[in-house]
Amino acid sequence: MKSNKTILAVVADANGEVFEYPDLLMAGMNGGNTRLPRPGELVPLPAGSRLFTIPGTPPVGCEGRNGRAVTLRKLPRHYGGGKAQAVSAFLTPGYTRTLLPAAAYGDKQVQLPLWSYTAVGWCVEEQRFYAAAVRVDRNTQWEPEHFDDRKLDPLVQKMLRAHPENRLLEQLARCALDYHCFAAKNLFFRRWEAPLPTSPVCNARCLGCISLQEADCCPSSQERITFVPTVEELCQIAVPHLEQAENAIVSFGQGCEGDPILQADTICEAVREMRRRTARGTIHFNSNASDPDAVERLAEAGIDSIRVSMNSVQEHFYTAYHRPCGYSLAQVCESLRRAKSHGLFTMINYLVFPGLNDLSEEVAALGDLVEDAGVDLIQMRNLSIDPDFYCRAMGLAGEGLGMVEMLRLLKQRIPRLQYGYFNRTREQFFPEGYETDWPLPA
Repeated sequence: MKSNKTILAVVADANGEVFEYPDLLMAGMNGGNTRLPRPGELVPLPAGSRLFTIPGTPPVGCEGRNGRAVTLRKLPRHYGGGKAQAVSAFLTPGYTRTLLPAAAYGDKQVQLPLWSYTAVGWCVEEQRFYAAAVRVDRNTQWEPEHFDDRKLDPLVQKMLRAHPENRLLEQLARCALDYHCFAAKNLFFRRWEAPLPTSPVCNARCLGCISLQEADCCPSSQERITFVPTVEELCQIAVPHLEQAENAIVSFGQGCEGDPILQADTICEAVREMRRRTARGTIHFNSNASDPDAVERLAEAGIDSIRVSMNSVQEHFYTAYHRPCGYSLAQVCESLRRAKSHGLFTMINYLVFPGLNDLSEEVAALGDLVEDAGVDLIQMRNLSIDPDFYCRAMGLAGEGLGMVEMLRLLKQRIPRLQYGYFNRTREQFFPEGYETDWPLPA
């Protein structure tokens, strides 16, 4: 975004009608701190993104270029009067948010559902929405235009008829049709990355878990798988996909399960059988990586890559969010080291939140881990959680460097480090020019 653009605040009335507010400039929040967006922190709202209101929460904008924050609790009479509500963007995949929506979160009466809340404004000169985001992945396979449900249902029914006894296929049909999981849809379209959920249990109690919540305040977005698939159920799904799909990947560790590290023995046996039947395609493992010995066994069995989830590389933040049961962050870091020593392409599934992941001490600690463990890529995934709840749970205070600055500093320190949002095939682990391919155009 050029600095000469006028980006107005976007607000909603009590009925949810969204419009620009000409008396206030767009503001965003870094943690609990409200400020104007900086150069490089905004992009035109990416296609496929959505807008939604933040119920019962007044918007905050900035009055003039001085940046003084103003809370708009009630709309003027000529705007219909009534209560004003804040507006958020939900970004299409491939973009990392740089600022949270600026709002008076203390006014809301409910805990917000598990979405990634992103600041949004209206560009006067271009007459379009802008979002607080930066592009981190060139892959366009995950854009909504590729997922036409009118074509999907016949493919789901055909595969179910072909394998009527496969419980895992029934689970994935539900994921594709009911939960609209893009990865599950890929399986039936026979292309790209397809999921292999395996574990009904987990050894962490993440605050933002999307498959199991301890209370009804913010219900999970899907139900967790209730069984451990057999080796044959896994291979019946995975082998044809690996053999036939374009850019074929099969992935353990999905949103509809616990953590697959707890089913490492079954998965190791399944991976060996997959590789006995076909050498084609990429076998990937998403996990909390709580067991370094299990990671070694999986590498020896034949997985190609691993992605390790963490909200922070600092012990106190990691423990406060993931709430691990019987393991520590030190074991997770050891798993990354062993994965790399066994030749795996290693990634961090970094659950990012402006105001935590751009703190100077976090950036330094992340750089240390990347260098020490040989991490190849950081997936800059937007953490889906109520911003106010997360700030309080993490005890966030002060302001970060800014997400764009965080990315710049880390890349400057470690040029070989890649950013991304999606898993990759073996052929794309190290694309040409990856050491200098940053920043990406919006």
